[in-house]
Amino acid sequence: MAPGLKSSTLELLKRFNRAFPQFYEQFVSSDIQLQNLKLAYQLYRSKQAVIDLKPEGNKSALYFTYRNQSFLLSDIFGVLAAYGLTIHSLSLYGQIYPPMLVFIKLVISRGGKTLTDKTSENVCRAIRESLAGHFEVEEMLAVEFNLDSGLEEVATEFYVDPVFHLPALLIEADNQPGLFYKIMYAIWQEDLLVVNANLLVWRGRTRLILYLLGPNESLIPEYLGQKIAEGMRQRLMGERY
Repeated sequence: MAPGLKSSTLELLKRFNRAFPQFYEQFVSSDIQLQNLKLAYQLYRSKQAVIDLKPEGNKSALYFTYRNQSFLLSDIFGVLAAYGLTIHSLSLYGQIYPPMLVFIKLVISRGGKTLTDKTSENVCRAIRESLAGHFEVEEMLAVEFNLDSGLEEVATEFYVDPVFHLPALLIEADNQPGLFYKIMYAIWQEDLLVVNANLLVWRGRTRLILYLLGPNESLIPEYLGQKIAEGMRQRLMGERY
């Protein structure tokens, strides 16, 4: 727990952290815990999604906070794909108890460079508009990508993580245009809720481990998880939609 905080803030932070999975306090730094608490308060005050994009070194960092829903990642990654942005890293912490908030940080760039102020403004506006249902992300992407084409060399695996004690879905595929959007769109189609994520991009391959809750924010039993993993693989390869 973060040192030097008022006892009232520490108590508030402890209560806030109880809504996360067991590993959250152990593996997430106190600085990030405190930052997420502040973002939650900002969300409470504004009553709308917190979306912030700012420079971070020679790249840009997108911060997003809202109540977790299965379509969120599809919308966010769809907007990033539509703007031709590269995703370098993903940090996601979702609560598994009410109010079920999710805190996302994405390090992104365009052509390996920080986004301009205008592009950042447009990306934030597009994400907000998509969440409000004012336009369909899929229509934006259809101009750039063949959304009916499947991904190549896809592997999926379901397991229950022995450390995090959460159902996990491993997805690995060759890097290709629209990859993240197609994965997150498939997650939405399966009505799954992502509460933690681990991303590795290496030698032309992307490995994504998604820690999940099932429909109605429920735990996923092993037999169902195996069916989901196979269904996701087929869906991503374009064998069924």
